[in-house]
Amino acid sequence: MIQNDSIVALATPSGAGAIAIIRISGENAIAIGHSVFRSIKNKDLTQQKSHTLHLGHIIDGQKTLDEVLVSVFKGPNSYTGENTIEISCHGSTYIQQQIIQLLLRKGCRMADAGEFTLRAFLNGKLDLSQAEAVADLISSDNEASHQIAMQQMRGGFSNEIAKLREELLNFASLIELELDFAEEDVEFADRAQFHELLNRIEFVLKRLIDSFAVGNVIKNGIPVAIVGEPNVGKSTLLNALLNEERAIVSEIAGTTRDTIEDELVIGGIGFRFIDTAGIRETADVVESIGIKKTFEKIDQAQVVLYLADGRQLSVNEKLDNLLIEINKTQNLYPQKPILVIINKKDLLSKEMTEVIEAKLATNNQQPKTIYISAKERIGVDDLKNELLSFVNTGALRNNETIVTNTRHYDSLLKALDEIQKVKFGLESNLSSDLMALDIKEALYQFGMITGQVTNDELLGNIFANFCIGK
Repeated sequence: MIQNDSIVALATPSGAGAIAIIRISGENAIAIGHSVFRSIKNKDLTQQKSHTLHLGHIIDGQKTLDEVLVSVFKGPNSYTGENTIEISCHGSTYIQQQIIQLLLRKGCRMADAGEFTLRAFLNGKLDLSQAEAVADLISSDNEASHQIAMQQMRGGFSNEIAKLREELLNFASLIELELDFAEEDVEFADRAQFHELLNRIEFVLKRLIDSFAVGNVIKNGIPVAIVGEPNVGKSTLLNALLNEERAIVSEIAGTTRDTIEDELVIGGIGFRFIDTAGIRETADVVESIGIKKTFEKIDQAQVVLYLADGRQLSVNEKLDNLLIEINKTQNLYPQKPILVIINKKDLLSKEMTEVIEAKLATNNQQPKTIYISAKERIGVDDLKNELLSFVNTGALRNNETIVTNTRHYDSLLKALDEIQKVKFGLESNLSSDLMALDIKEALYQFGMITGQVTNDELLGNIFANFCIGK
């Protein structure tokens, strides 16, 4: 799996810009860089100290391609653990391609997706969970996901797993030793201490597994469906939340025929708002398809905003229908948080508001109600604060380890299952050889997370999701 050849790739986004960075890593990286670089002070790159910068020109035969700044990093004190140079050139796409093509002719090959980070993992600079956190850090688009990725990249999650694995491994060694002296019926592993360790590991694993519910929504954003009858202001609310004219607003009922989605960061947490077609009986084929999609989006959403036009609720029949629809939605999705939003607050009299509240109060399972004016942006901040209350950010605020990776979550579930088997075996006085099998499987699952146990297929799947140049 370990490659000794030199790889090259553009480390900055493709396209024109002020500068671009071209990265080379491998045993001959510095020598290759030296072969195309002419220092303004006639320095030999191969003789320079690690972590130094050098100004000069990239030369292709007699042709000068660009004035550049070259950074030298000597292995093992580099990101990849190998000799590495980074060429900072001007951001012309022509210059980028000319330099890369020159380096390819000098003996480099184009890097695969994530190959620099893969080499960092193979050379022991990062464990596997830290390497995966690099990809999460690059893709983080809000404060919370950035904070979690940074914590994992610094080794918070892997350190916790490694500590549990080491303690379990020590007891596993004592259990294995007992098997070597099976005929003498001796116990090297203190069963009381072992039981205490298993309880502690079980507690930590359950906490990490539970954190995935928060970590997953922070990483991927929380889908929020805006639903209700036609022409109650759903598109206006979406525009108010995003503070831009994202959806078409019209007095004509049924304007929104398809779902419209956009994202917004509130308090460091990403929310994905989905404006849906109004729910009503209709003979319009296209609108019917839109309504069908509305129910699909409700099913996918984690929070539902049920919007109603406050002025329409002055008709008792409309108010009764609202209660029926709210209860119907709650019965269909009992575990899904629902917020009732009464729109056009600015046009409601105090008496009308009291009538609506009195009617809603008669509903035994009435969810929380918020009054807003989407058009005038009244109450929108209150709605945002209420949405934040659905996210348990306590662990995030306390800088606790939060699991965001599905692969890690799967391994943690399997490890917990094996630990509970060991615990049951210990409480049932099961023989050491049978317990040893379950302990080995638990250790295997811990190793799968940090990369102490791995295979080419797993690494290929993980690093294929990286960008080229990282």
